[in-house]
Amino acid sequence: MNNQQPCSRVFEYRYEVIASDIDAMNHVNNLEYLRWTLRAAGAHSRSVGWSSDRFRDHGAGFIVRSHNIKYRLPALLGDQVTVKTWIKEFTKVSSIRKYQIIRASDKRRLADAETNWAFVDFRSGSLKQIPDEIRSAFWIG
Repeated sequence: MNNQQPCSRVFEYRYEVIASDIDAMNHVNNLEYLRWTLRAAGAHSRSVGWSSDRFRDHGAGFIVRSHNIKYRLPALLGDQVTVKTWIKEFTKVSSIRKYQIIRASDKRRLADAETNWAFVDFRSGSLKQIPDEIRSAFWIG
């Protein structure tokens, strides 16, 4: 049973841009933004007691249905970025997670993103209702 309190509305994941993130245009490759959102989502989930191991033990968890990213400004080598993420809503079998990627030095928003996560039974691959135990771990906002 999860005895942790629901997390605050917005979780922050911090990252420093490294050389392998940079593409031929000398800015961060668009796939890295996606990696950052996935890392932020995982860190957020772990922070409220729902690690990958716990989901595996539970026999069900979230898989990605879709991603949507709107790029605003490029991130560059050495930039410190913060990925802010939160759960916008839960349905019976899915959740919508929002993200804002912000450069620390000037507080400019580099990208906005959204992921639609489906909750599935790992054995059957079928959609499954999200248990209250999981819903209650996250603040919805």
